[in-house]
Amino acid sequence: MAKNPNFQEAGHLPTGYVHCRSSETFTGYQYPHPSKMSNSHPLRPYTAVGEIDHVHILSEHIGALMNGEEYSDVTFIVEKKRFPAHRVILAARCHYFRALLYGGMRESQPEAEIPLQDTTAEAFTMLLKYIYTGRATLRDEKEEVLLDFLSLAHKYGFPELEDSTSEYLCTILNIQNVCMTFDVASLYSLPKLTFMCCMFMDRNAQEVLSSEGFLSLSKAALLSIVLRDSFAAPEKDIFQALMNWCKHNPKENHAEIMQAVRLPLMSLTELLNVVRPSGLLSPDAILDAIKIRSESRDMDLNYRGMLIPGENIATMKYGAQVVKGELKSALLDGDTQNYDLDHGFSRHPIDDDCRSGIEIKLGQPSIINHIRILLWDRDSRSYSYYIEVSMDELDWIRVIDHSKYLCRSWQSLYFPARVCRYIRIVGTHNTVNKVFHIVAFECMFTNKSFTLEKGLIVPAENVATIADCASVIEGVSRSRNALLNGDTKNYDWDSGYTCHQLGSGAIVVQLAQPYMIGSIRLLLWDCDDRSYSYYIEVSTNQQQWTMVADRTKISCKSWQTITFDKQPASFIRIVGTHNTANEVFHCVHFECPAQNGTHKDEGCMEVATTEEFHTMSYYNAARCQKARQKDVTDFERQQCVHTINKDELMVRKNINVRNVLS
Repeated sequence: MAKNPNFQEAGHLPTGYVHCRSSETFTGYQYPHPSKMSNSHPLRPYTAVGEIDHVHILSEHIGALMNGEEYSDVTFIVEKKRFPAHRVILAARCHYFRALLYGGMRESQPEAEIPLQDTTAEAFTMLLKYIYTGRATLRDEKEEVLLDFLSLAHKYGFPELEDSTSEYLCTILNIQNVCMTFDVASLYSLPKLTFMCCMFMDRNAQEVLSSEGFLSLSKAALLSIVLRDSFAAPEKDIFQALMNWCKHNPKENHAEIMQAVRLPLMSLTELLNVVRPSGLLSPDAILDAIKIRSESRDMDLNYRGMLIPGENIATMKYGAQVVKGELKSALLDGDTQNYDLDHGFSRHPIDDDCRSGIEIKLGQPSIINHIRILLWDRDSRSYSYYIEVSMDELDWIRVIDHSKYLCRSWQSLYFPARVCRYIRIVGTHNTVNKVFHIVAFECMFTNKSFTLEKGLIVPAENVATIADCASVIEGVSRSRNALLNGDTKNYDWDSGYTCHQLGSGAIVVQLAQPYMIGSIRLLLWDCDDRSYSYYIEVSTNQQQWTMVADRTKISCKSWQTITFDKQPASFIRIVGTHNTANEVFHCVHFECPAQNGTHKDEGCMEVATTEEFHTMSYYNAARCQKARQKDVTDFERQQCVHTINKDELMVRKNINVRNVLS
């Protein structure tokens, strides 16, 4: 059959062609007559071969029935306006209407008229349009109508519509509508919309307090706002706003509302001249606040602070500035690449009495639990330091204490959330000279979960990586950090490993900062059948070492996983003591803590006991029984015999090893 020149090799028919096939013969491609070709239909997006998608036509046709008397069999009355509708369409789209219109109640009677009291005509019109067409236009509607529309979506069970409307409301939040939007979001437990409203109010707390919408908040919504630590307005302004709310809502319990005011944060003048004349709080409550203020540490008071999750607030954008230290301008400029011995860092001299330091003042009191600093790292030096925070520059709380640890490069620090205005970094040691250098500083609040033990992070992920600024400071390799690059496949006789001479030196890894480590995993070079012996120690200062693994009397191969009681560690030292092939100890990969991988440890296997040998013999006896059966194939019989020989050889070997070790 001649090939049609219009045939497309890719398997798609030319546009406008009809592929005809009879039950007996293939007739090829038929070209429709031009007079039969319509140009009245707009082009539609390409659909898969054999699929027809005319959903847009269906939506248009069903939508044409909306608000029409034709074929309607039920009428809704909203604000004296009649809405004819069709039971079957409503029931197909909504469980609520299915139960209402086909549940055997009065509303299920033919031609029933159903009044709806809890909505507006505008919102119900939008809902009917969505039910009939799957479409709704939100951008031209007032906020009040949109909130009524959201309420109907929630009431009648349209979760996708509820989500889409909530997402749109998040984009149009402003001072005038945020309070009523938050009220509705809280009432219907809409987490994303509630969160976005809270974030907006936190960042505009004083404007929200003076808005008209604040006076119309429900009691529950009001308390959930002002009880937040991140609703960072002056306490005097919060008190006066709550006082106005109480006047606007005289039937509510004012005592419960006033308990949300943090009186100890107010000055004595404010307590006596603003709170006392209002009569909303008892004299005892005012005296108690004065007592707490006078007897407590400033940093123990329940301060409010700005909360901006996941964003560095130590920037000029948020009004942060370096107020103490030398070369102040470099610290917050965001440049973490262009620095050397002469520029690109801030510094202070290291004093024995720690009077010097680098101090940052944030633009306003803020909630933080995460700090990142870049220590100068153009050579191998290490530093020790501590970090304190304060609200008034008088009372300081230490949140990070690395004064007894050696640290280098990027420091990723976590601590329980604190409200602070000032942050002070004090260097206590430099392994090269008596100056403390910082290249960059960041602080923020993070929602990332973390675990602390003795003030140190207990990492879940491997921190012995180049990305985490770990480095190999002792050991021989063709590539400096081959041990930490994560490559466990590409290694051979010449490259891909780190080594040291037995009896001389070691392999030492320095982590960027101290961690609480309870496990280690490493890959011994295993391109042949050799085995190794070794031990591992950890340290925080390279002076005092703690042994966490002793495998000097065990033959070990390939992957090794070591677990131990968690220890603070900045340095890990691996010392090889034996190699069955030569006088060099080779390690391909190192990680801590140990990650759950698919690699099975090949060396240092658990040694079988005599009881285990008898258990193995029991199963092998069963295999022997199977091997003697007549219906077993030769292949299955060979497999049984092979397994028996392998198991018994392994167990006997391990029993001998255990006897030698004991």
